Amino acid sequence: MLVKEELKRIGLNYVVVDLGVVDVLEPMTEAQRVLLQKSLFKSGLELLDDKRAILVDKIRTLIIELIHYTEEIPKVNYSNYLSEHLGYDYTYLANVFSEVKGITIQQFIIINKIERVKELLVYDELSLTEISYLLHYSSVAHLSNQFKRITGLSPSFYKDIKTKRKGNLENM
Repeated sequence: MLVKEELKRIGLNYVVVDLGVVDVLEPMTEAQRVLLQKSLFKSGLELLDDKRAILVDKIRTLIIELIHYTEEIPKVNYSNYLSEHLGYDYTYLANVFSEVKGITIQQFIIINKIERVKELLVYDELSLTEISYLLHYSSVAHLSNQFKRITGLSPSFYKDIKTKRKGNLENM
């Protein structure tokens, strides 16, 4: 509702406002774009008007949803998954993502998988073997090596640190 109100206030006629996408009937003036950008920013939203930035945001969202918000991550080839869902050749997606973000899609996937491993380690409900299986690592050793390369810590050392911190907070 906030976005629709802001569009009306700025004098922009729109066709659709749905899931973060707005189709306006006429081109925005620079002044309208700046006003909208400032208003959205105050509400924690961001105006993406560059088609490449929008595509990169879609790639990021798909990866994050798949890794962080799917109960059981399907065993998929990420390149095929992204291509099918976005309707572009993976090479094109990978090139745009790298140019805009400064890292590869694969690096982004690894970073997010390690963040998911951290969450699962802190929840303490799954063993490292189960986490490795859940996130489709070829082995616990592969997960551990990747975890250490990204965080500088072994998974068990990370878990120990988090457990000790939690215990210290509970004893306060």
